[in-house]
Amino acid sequence: MVSYFSLLKQDIRFIEGLNACMNCGVCTAICPAAAYFDYDPRKICQDIQTKDNSTIESILKSDDIWMCGQCLSCKTRCPRDNTPGYIIQVLRKVSQKTGLFVHSSLGRQQLQIKRTIGHSILETGYCVHPKLVKPELHPEQGPVWEWVLENGEELYKQCGSNYYKPGEGGVRKIDENTLSELHSIFEETGAMELFDDIEKGMEKHHQSKAKHAERE
Repeated sequence: MVSYFSLLKQDIRFIEGLNACMNCGVCTAICPAAAYFDYDPRKICQDIQTKDNSTIESILKSDDIWMCGQCLSCKTRCPRDNTPGYIIQVLRKVSQKTGLFVHSSLGRQQLQIKRTIGHSILETGYCVHPKLVKPELHPEQGPVWEWVLENGEELYKQCGSNYYKPGEGGVRKIDENTLSELHSIFEETGAMELFDDIEKGMEKHHQSKAKHAERE
C-alpha cells in the first residue's frame, strides 16, 4: 500500500512547510479563502501530522486543497514558521500524480486549467493570451470576449500593444527559441509529466463512469 505521507515528504516544499504545527489556528484566521469558503488550513496541517493514510487520502480526494489562493499570508503569520500554502502545493501535486484529484469537483477542473493556461504558456509564452480565451468558458463576461476576439488586432493596437506580431511590446509574438526554452523548462521540472498525469487521470475517470453507466 502506498504511503501518502512518504510521498509528501519527498517534496522539499513539504519539508519546509511543516516544521512544528501547534494547531494555534493563526493560519486560518489570516487566510482569505477561509473567510469565504468552508476551508481550514489549520485542520489540514493537524490531519497531515497524524500520518494516517486514510485521513491523508481523504484530503487528497477533497475540494479543500483546491480552495487555497496561494497568497501565502499563512507564511507571514505562523509563529512556528510553518507554511500551509506550501503543504497545499504538495498535496495538489500528489493528488494529481495518484489520480485522486478526480474525486473532487474542484480537482477535476485542473484538466481545463491545464488545457487553457498550461497550453497557452507553451503555445504563446503567455499564461492567458487573448487569442486562446474561449468565450464559452466565461459566460460572466457576456459578449465582451467574443468582441475582443473579432476586433483584437485593432483594439490592442489602440492600446499600444504589438498584437501577436514579432518585435517589442505587450502581447507580442514570442519567438520560437524562447518557446523552445519554455518547453525544456517544463520537461526538466516535471510539468509535462504532471500534465500527462492529469490527462490520464481524467481519462480513467471517464472510462470508470462509462462502465458504471453500462452496468446500470
